[in-house]
Amino acid sequence: MTAPAIPAASASERYEAVIGIEVHCQLRTASKMFCSCSTAYDGAAPNSHTCPVCLGLPGALPTINRVAVEGVLATGIAIGATTPVATRWDRKNYFYPDLPKGYQISQYDLPLAAHGRLAIDTSSGSFVVGIQRAHLEEDTAKLIHGTDSAGRKISLIDFNRSGAPLMEIVTEPSIRTAEQARRYAEELQLLLRTIGVSDADMERGQMRVEANVSLRPRGTEPFGTRVEVKNMNSFRSVERAIAFEIERQAVALDAGEILTQDTRGWDDTRGVTYVMRSKEDSHDYRYFPEPDLPPLRVAPAWIEAVRAALPELPAARRSRYTDELGLSAYDAGVIVAEPDLVVAFEAIRTAGPELPAKAITNFVIGDYGRALKESSERTPEGLVGRANAAELADLLRRVGNAELSRTNAREVLAEHLSGGGTVGKIVEAKGFRQISDRGALGSAVDAVLAANPAAIADHRAGKPSLGFLVGQVMKATRGQANAELVGTLLQERLDGPAAVAEAVADPDGVAHPDRTDRQ
Repeated sequence: MTAPAIPAASASERYEAVIGIEVHCQLRTASKMFCSCSTAYDGAAPNSHTCPVCLGLPGALPTINRVAVEGVLATGIAIGATTPVATRWDRKNYFYPDLPKGYQISQYDLPLAAHGRLAIDTSSGSFVVGIQRAHLEEDTAKLIHGTDSAGRKISLIDFNRSGAPLMEIVTEPSIRTAEQARRYAEELQLLLRTIGVSDADMERGQMRVEANVSLRPRGTEPFGTRVEVKNMNSFRSVERAIAFEIERQAVALDAGEILTQDTRGWDDTRGVTYVMRSKEDSHDYRYFPEPDLPPLRVAPAWIEAVRAALPELPAARRSRYTDELGLSAYDAGVIVAEPDLVVAFEAIRTAGPELPAKAITNFVIGDYGRALKESSERTPEGLVGRANAAELADLLRRVGNAELSRTNAREVLAEHLSGGGTVGKIVEAKGFRQISDRGALGSAVDAVLAANPAAIADHRAGKPSLGFLVGQVMKATRGQANAELVGTLLQERLDGPAAVAEAVADPDGVAHPDRTDRQ
């Protein structure tokens, strides 16, 4: 008898991935790292934001941007890193068209922040990513590849970006999966935005993620050959590119191939990595101290001043929302992930301290969040249009007191955001009042049932039609019916009173028997 075939172990079972992430992040400053040229060059004419310093002309001397330094110090504090008493600048030498001086002013062995950490949540649980360093350097120019009128390939250089302050954050090789890499990048972006040091927009190139990936047979200690992956322009691309590279290396090792230390690009359309060039080691850059800049001394009082200016960090805020306010981990995560939602949530809580946190959460994530995405008008505080936190709190009170239906509340919100009128005046002008009388609603429910026999048949056949019927009653009452009571009355008529106790109306007016967490 032939023994059953044993399925081959997957790449993740045969090999352990060793992943390190490098993030280059443009800092939010008004001027460049070592000169006074403006960083507001988006949309500007090429090479219009330049000077002898950022063009690397002979005799031009750099001057340190204090705000950029404080951005790295703030990041270091936020990730629990240490800052040396004195740090220095180094020249990183390499020759490429986008580097006008032939070297980059950076930091090597004395970074502004070192030995930090960042906790992340993944599908397999929480994980702590060790962060080796966060240092400051200047960005390169931008290469633009294309063809001329004769069809010849050409490369152009725009030096507007050259010299912009750039923070590089390098993890320890402690990441083991593509998902961990993605979650780390997402959490780091949120942290940078929360503390205000960068917009960290990947689509605009303000945050660039690179991954160093190698494999080793499980149970062994030595690292394998490291491959760097670039050109990942979204968090989804980060996860896909690393997952592909792990599988590619596993197939190559199984075939007995010898991997080379390459820099590879990511083709998001084809879903593959490709060789760009051979990968350098640090000694190839011939680092040496920058002779035109003195060592930078960081006084303890400076560190404390930066620390005092930091807002509540994302992890601490999520914990407070769950531990003190009773929000679910999911709700807390959704709010904290969007700084504008945090502003709205906190402002409404201040304006209406008696309002249940869950009611504010549902509103901020739902109706307010949708309005926020659709609006291009925002105040510096993040509230859309001319929204006022006190008015939003008044709106929630009226809904909570059964004075206003949620359907009508959405209409009031839209008008408030567009015109700035008070909630009270809008409600009065429109004649809104929530109908919660069983008799009045019973007549509307009966009329809708009489007009929709097919929906009744669908419901009794187990097909979802209750939401449709609720919507018809809401339409018939101009959105003023109490949607929860409408759902109850419909179920009483369709299924009998016994079924009502098991169903809870959704805030959108759709009955969901398995939903009991809404307030």
